[in-house]
Amino acid sequence: MSRNDEFRKDEYAGSDRRQRTSRSDRRQFFAAAAAAGFGAYALAAVPLAASEEDEGDDVSAAEDLMREHGVLNRILLLFEEGLRRLRNDGQEGVTPELFHAPAALVRTFVEDYHEKLEENFIFPEFEKQKTLGDLVGVLRQQHAAGRRLTDTVLRTAVADQFRKEGARAELASACRAFIRMYRPHEAREDTVLFPALHKLLPRKRIQEFGEQFEKEEDRLFGDEGFEKTVDHVAQLEKQLGIYDLGQFTPKT
Repeated sequence: MSRNDEFRKDEYAGSDRRQRTSRSDRRQFFAAAAAAGFGAYALAAVPLAASEEDEGDDVSAAEDLMREHGVLNRILLLFEEGLRRLRNDGQEGVTPELFHAPAALVRTFVEDYHEKLEENFIFPEFEKQKTLGDLVGVLRQQHAAGRRLTDTVLRTAVADQFRKEGARAELASACRAFIRMYRPHEAREDTVLFPALHKLLPRKRIQEFGEQFEKEEDRLFGDEGFEKTVDHVAQLEKQLGIYDLGQFTPKT
């Protein structure tokens, strides 16, 4: 195989969310993670095989949810860019779609899909076993609060409302509150709740969750629903001129 063929093969393996991971790659990953001090995170993202006979696994349920948090973080950046433009330019040059499009993504992908998985599958397991009950209670409350904030953004990010100063102020307040809540919300899930899931449930049960998550994603979004959503977010980033990751590097 030529060097170009090897590169294309590796690139495809990195982009396919359902690509199986070899045992040797897993060992290298955990060795690097341990050296960097990210052992707990690594365990949550890519759980170890139950036996040396396993050839690899699909994306785990916890990793699936954490990747979806990555989508949410990129949506938060869209909101932040909208707020920056609204603060600098006022209504002039800022359209309501700048806020409505990411809010619609929040509603369909985050609230009606991602959070429903957590509420219907993940949270009940902790509640049944009386583990991290206080945390789960707060997370449920924040899901409900987030939906109310999204309602506000969707209601005010339309032409007849957006031209009103009071509606724009209400929209901006809702976006700021949404960003402030969801950054610590998802961080707590990624670093506390999801790692604990692997201690709470047997491997087979977590695998079953992953299969159910996959079926629900396909039902709502069709094949490759996650990839389609990432592409959608990327298009919105390009429209706003914030797609290039390099622009976030500090100038020294």
